[in-house]
Order: sequence, then C-alpha cells, then structure tokens
Amino acid sequence: MFCLIRVSNIKLSLDEKIESIEEKILRKLRLQRDELLEYRIARESIDARKKGNISFVYTVDVRIKNEETLIKRLAADKDIAPVKLEAESIVARGSVPLGKRPVVIGMGPAGLFAALALAQNGYRPVLLERGQDVEKRTQDVEHFWSTGELSEESNVQFGEGGAGAFSDGKLTTRIKDPRCARVLQELVNAGAPEEIIYSHRPHVGTDILKEVVRNIRLKIQSLGGEVRFGAKVSGLKTEKGAIRALTINDAEELECSCTVLAIGHSARDTYEAIYDAGAELMQKPFAMGLRIEHPQIVINKAQYGEHYSHPRLGAADYKLTHSCLSGRSVYTFCMCPGGEVIASSSSKGELVVNGMSYHARNGENSNSALIVNVEPADFGSAHPLAGMHFQQKYERLAFELGGSNYYAPVQKAGDFVNNVDSGSLGGVKTTYRPGTKYSDLRRCLPDFAAEAISEGIKAMGRKLKGFSMEDAVLTGVETRSSAPVRIVRDQQTLESSSVRGLYPAGEGAGYAGGIVSAAVDGMRVAEKIINTYSLE
Repeated sequence: MFCLIRVSNIKLSLDEKIESIEEKILRKLRLQRDELLEYRIARESIDARKKGNISFVYTVDVRIKNEETLIKRLAADKDIAPVKLEAESIVARGSVPLGKRPVVIGMGPAGLFAALALAQNGYRPVLLERGQDVEKRTQDVEHFWSTGELSEESNVQFGEGGAGAFSDGKLTTRIKDPRCARVLQELVNAGAPEEIIYSHRPHVGTDILKEVVRNIRLKIQSLGGEVRFGAKVSGLKTEKGAIRALTINDAEELECSCTVLAIGHSARDTYEAIYDAGAELMQKPFAMGLRIEHPQIVINKAQYGEHYSHPRLGAADYKLTHSCLSGRSVYTFCMCPGGEVIASSSSKGELVVNGMSYHARNGENSNSALIVNVEPADFGSAHPLAGMHFQQKYERLAFELGGSNYYAPVQKAGDFVNNVDSGSLGGVKTTYRPGTKYSDLRRCLPDFAAEAISEGIKAMGRKLKGFSMEDAVLTGVETRSSAPVRIVRDQQTLESSSVRGLYPAGEGAGYAGGIVSAAVDGMRVAEKIINTYSLE
C-alpha cells in the first residue's frame, strides 16, 4: 500500500528548470531514484522578498516505496508530512418529489456550477441566461468597445460566463472548502491550464476562460440539461410562500418548484422583481472607486528588481491596503497585470469600468481597482435596494462627466491627489475603449471616497515604488466590486428565508466574492437541492 507524502519548501532559482524538482526531492528525502514512484506539484509560489535572490518555492506530493519507514526516519523534518486524502463525498438524494425540472437563473460561475452539479447527478436542469452565448456576446462587447453602442442584454455583465468572462480570470479565494479543488479540476477538464491546480495565484485569462465556459455548458447539455439564451426572468410568481412560476421576457410563464437565483451583481431589474415577489432582501456593504493604470514595466521593476524582465517571472502583480485617518479602508482589488481597463456598462446612461487580462498578460499596462469601503449608512435610505440606487447615482455622474457617450472620465493620479486640473494626460496611455475625456474625477465620487483614494495613493506609493507616479492614469468609476444587497437565505436549507424553493446563490445573492467562491456556493446550493428532492 502506498500513500502520498507532502514535501514543502523545495526551492528553485530562476534559472533552474522545473525538472530539477525531482532531484531535489531525492536529496531532501534521501532516496534512491528507483524508490520515487511519482510526484506532482501541489503548490507553486514566488519568493521575491530579496530582489537579488528571487526563487520559486514548491510543495509537492510524492509516492514512494516504504513510505512508513521514511516518515518515521524524517519525523523531525517539518517540511515532510503524510497527506490526508479527502474521500470523495456522495451527495445523498432527498425524498420530496421534484415535479418540475430545477431551474437555474444565470450563467456566471455560481449558475454554471450549480447546473453542472445538478446535471451530473441526473437532475437535468433548465438553465436560463438573459444574455447571449459567449461567441455572440464577445461580438456584442467588441462592438460596444469600438462604437459606444451598448446592448443592455448582451454585454460585459450579462451573458454566458457572467462578469468573470471579461476579467483576469483570477482563481484565488480565501475560503477553505474542499469543493475549491473540484472547481479547479472541472475548469482544467474544460480547457483551463493545468497549472491553476497548483499556482499560488492562479488565473485563466479572458481569452481561455471563454472557451472553458463554453465547454462546461456543452457538458451540462450532454448530461440532459437545457440551456436557453435571451431568456430574462422579468417576474416571479409565488403561492403560499413558495415559488411557482417564472415570467420570462415579460411574456412566457415557466412553471417551477425549485429555482436557483444566480443572477450576478448587476441584474438590477431582477433584484426589483425578486423584491416585488416578497423575497427578503437586506442592504450589504460594498466598495467603490476608480481604476488605476501604470506601465507594467514599472510594477515589474518594483516587485522583481534587477530580474524584472526574466521570462519565467512574467507580469508582476500587487495587493495593497491602507487604513485612512477617516476610519475608511482603501485597497487594490482585481489587479490585472498586462491588462486593460474596460467599459463594463449594462444600462443606458450609466458608466462603470472594470479590468481584464488575457492569459499571456503581455499588455503594456497593468491596472487595478482602487476602492473604498461603502457602508449601508452611506446609502441615505433604509430601502433594501438603496445600495443599488447609490451605485446608479455615481455611474450616471460618470457617464455625464465622460461626455454621455460611454467615453470614460480620466485623470492623472498626481492631479487627482493635488486636486488640480491640468487638462491632459501624461506619458501613460489609457487602454480604455471606446474613448476617454480628461475630467475632475472627484465629481463622480462621494467626498469620502475621493479623500480616501487620494490618501491611499500617497500611502501605497511608499509601499510599492512607482505606484504614486504622477502620470498614472485614473479612470472612473468602479462600482461593481460586489453586490450592495443580500438575498436572505436560511443557513441550513440555503433557501430564501421567505420563499420556499428559491435558492439564492453566488455573488449577486451576496454570498460570494470571486469566480471560485461563487462556483463553490453554486455547488453547495445544488447539493442542498439534491439532498431535498428525489428524481421520482
């Protein structure tokens, strides 16, 4: 019998080939080559604390002969330990007759993975997406970026893959859930690079992510699931406190008794319909601010020193935070190395920006959201959807500030910090399309956010050389960091607290914050449905 042994802290210099890991394993475990049966990388990270001596650090899982003897012999070595293998859990089916096929609303990560889990267990879900498939959606988005002509139903927020399809495709998460590994493996099975399984900061990139999303959809369909694009849920019908039907496109009625709400954080009209149907909603904090854009070479030099151009390192990233004198927090979010700032509007007359990278991360600039925490007390109303209205207010101001044509308002970081208007950009070129207009960005931000960002830029410049450079470009406004509302659900059943059979899931429901955590939440909800309902 063989078991896995986890070996940590195996270091490779920048110029050592990855194949050198095997020799280092043999040396660390004091093994002969024929005693090592196999190994796989469990984790890879970069140690850049000493800019002159950057190294890759690996954790590997190995299979060897006579593993019990080795574990006893090297018991004092903290870098060596047996691996506890998680047994694959089987989801037990419930006994409540399902009646109608389960419905999943939304094809972001929560909806896709909820539908995938249901399909893999024989529940043949109906998957509704208000936007278009990823191929048509990409055409619509490119048209918007080129012309400023927005489709309100097929854009960066709505369509197959959700908002994450046009992003850096980051797969980092702070949650500790065994489902995370299953999510990553499903992504690899669908075409994502295998290194996302072990990379310290895994990402896919928007170009590859689109194909991955398409392949997951095809898998759901192959397992009996039905997928309908251009199917916006415009109303919910309840009876005796339970979901009974959905109105699609203000015309069709689809009967249902079990529905997953994975609507994403931008489906504002659907939030209104959910509220009108009597589901309990509550205000939730979020964050808003601007995008900041630097030349990628500036970030590479700050993080990697003399090794900034080494081909194995690729584009450097960063994560910065600052606690302001006001008590607010300002922090970078969704950093996109070698990426672009993108137009992400989903409604006429409202302008919102985000960041995106391709897998190669080889663009001239890096960008990141620079955002400030917003609390329900800032909303100015006790209405559950007041945070949504708060977002809309500043998106409309940004739209007007940019010229009311989806050009984005921009400003040099130095001018913003010093609260002066120089009327032009400097040496850093903006990547935003369809165009930009130099503006005073404080006019599309709450005063508290503008002051926090100004203070944050100066403080972060002391932490990361070049961050506060005068010519860094700020673009407004970023408001969709997370949902400003939570669709309240029972902690045990994961159903809506007020509408039976309705299962809020993912980021739009207020229970996730990123691709992996949203996918995990979708899986959890699907498992609850399987635990409750039978197929007979």
